Amino acid sequence: MRRFGQIAALLLVTGTLFATVPALAEGGRGGSYTPGSSGLTLPSLSLSFANSTGQKPQDIVSVLRIVMMLTVLTLAPAILIMMTSFTRIVVVLSFLRQALGTQQMPPNQLIVGLSLFLSFFVMAPTWKQISGNSLEPFLAEKIDQQTAYERAEAPLREFMFGQTREKDLELFLSLSKEAKPENKEQVPTYVLIPAFVISELKTAFQIGFMLYLPFLVLDMIVASVLMAMGMMMLPPAVISLPFKLLLFVLVDGWQLVVGSLVKSFG
Repeated sequence: MRRFGQIAALLLVTGTLFATVPALAEGGRGGSYTPGSSGLTLPSLSLSFANSTGQKPQDIVSVLRIVMMLTVLTLAPAILIMMTSFTRIVVVLSFLRQALGTQQMPPNQLIVGLSLFLSFFVMAPTWKQISGNSLEPFLAEKIDQQTAYERAEAPLREFMFGQTREKDLELFLSLSKEAKPENKEQVPTYVLIPAFVISELKTAFQIGFMLYLPFLVLDMIVASVLMAMGMMMLPPAVISLPFKLLLFVLVDGWQLVVGSLVKSFG
């Protein structure tokens, strides 16, 4: 009966949609649709480069800027991953799950979500600087678009410089064949970003190695005990997993790992 009710509800929703589509189409052609006493007006949105006698070059430039801004929005996930603390956090949490040996627990969605919100927490001071120095003045039309971009870029560059190793930065400077900069302001952003990413990966792998050590020692102890007891056919991971979880809970592992991760950006 429950399944029959679900099917009936699905058919009802589908029938409602099919009954609404012709009405919407009729309303789009005529501008409005009035079944009985109710009315429906569909808004229209258009983006075109139509040639007209009264069109100014500034109008075309404005449309092109909108298109470019929409393109940048599609790259927002890559910007969030590559230019923030997200890379280090998600890699370390993935290493922690593998060290515990819990397979898919916590699930990927939970790890990515926790990494995302921890990244927001770590990057909050940077976002506040960008909002106060760039976004709010730009929306208030106190500065132009170029100035807003430069002011928004400065806090991100400062954050990335604080987490980037000099050797990684020198590597990409040599690969780009750019002249050696005299200060940080002369380092191009397209050189800074990959140097920052590989520095974050190196730091994340170092933290992951430190996380593996105590669990590896526990695995060796359990394997040695099972070998001494003659239980060679019993996988050590099956026995060591409850002890790993117990150890992790007793030392309040999540607080230690998350606290160390956040403090590593300080």
